[in-house]
Amino acid sequence: MSILVCGALAYDTLFGFKGRFDSQILPDQLHKISTTFLAPSMRREFGGMAGNIAYSLSLLGERPMVMGVVGEDFEPYRQHLKRNNVDDRFIRTVPGQYTSQCFGISDKDGNQLMAFHPGAMDFATENHIADIPDAIELAILSPGGHQAFLQHSRELHAAGIPFIFDPGQELPLLSREEIHEIVALADYVAINDYESELMRERAGLTIDDLRSQVKALVVTRGSKGAEIYVGDSIHLIPRVQMPVKPVDPMGCGDAFRAGLLYGIKYGLDWKVTGRLANVIGAIKVATHGCQNHFFDWTRLRQLYQEAYGEPWPL
Repeated sequence: MSILVCGALAYDTLFGFKGRFDSQILPDQLHKISTTFLAPSMRREFGGMAGNIAYSLSLLGERPMVMGVVGEDFEPYRQHLKRNNVDDRFIRTVPGQYTSQCFGISDKDGNQLMAFHPGAMDFATENHIADIPDAIELAILSPGGHQAFLQHSRELHAAGIPFIFDPGQELPLLSREEIHEIVALADYVAINDYESELMRERAGLTIDDLRSQVKALVVTRGSKGAEIYVGDSIHLIPRVQMPVKPVDPMGCGDAFRAGLLYGIKYGLDWKVTGRLANVIGAIKVATHGCQNHFFDWTRLRQLYQEAYGEPWPL
């Protein structure tokens, strides 16, 4: 039985500016800004939360199924997914559209300017859960368009498929009523510490409110690790200290969610599931890009034991 990953697939184009933005931006002239940043470095990466999650699941030995919409420029990305044993049958190509594109530039202080073009993602409502004839054991609903987010949450629930509500950057676009509806339909919620505060501010849902409505609430805390709330229990998952310096946090949360999905699918203990997810996230942080890291089970078992002082239990 498959894991279904719903959400965005995108190309990420990232530029590096060796100076500081404030050296070329005049604060009193922001109303008519016109400037160019010389960017000697550029990387074009495969991205989008659905693609990122599916990639790490494939490294775990799974063959995840991705549901998303893309443009006519998607073929190189599709071949990459196929090489990594990702099921692409329900990735719909929209004629005349580009695949979603994210363009970003960072300066030497780590400040970022970003532009996002949704492209084919605007057509995500054309995909329906009922179009999938295969048995689906578990799904994750990650950002992939506002209306599609609502539609697919309702369709997953109607089909009796348990799913993780992973709002990510979609959260600010959801109304209070929409957030409450999706939480009520979901079996699990996965958010980071900022999103937990946004949930409280935007929808009036505290940690206790959320944990009372789902089987498990997962809150990632960056360098502080993660917390998993199950019923009245709290599992504190310490961070993983990698032997190499972190180089790129982008996509770390998506790698973590792959471990989370794997643990839920195979009924692992929540502490073990959280630790596995943390190890995968730490491996990703040590590599530039969201889908360039690599691991196998030998490496995972080694890092798990080094990080937590206990052997991998399976």
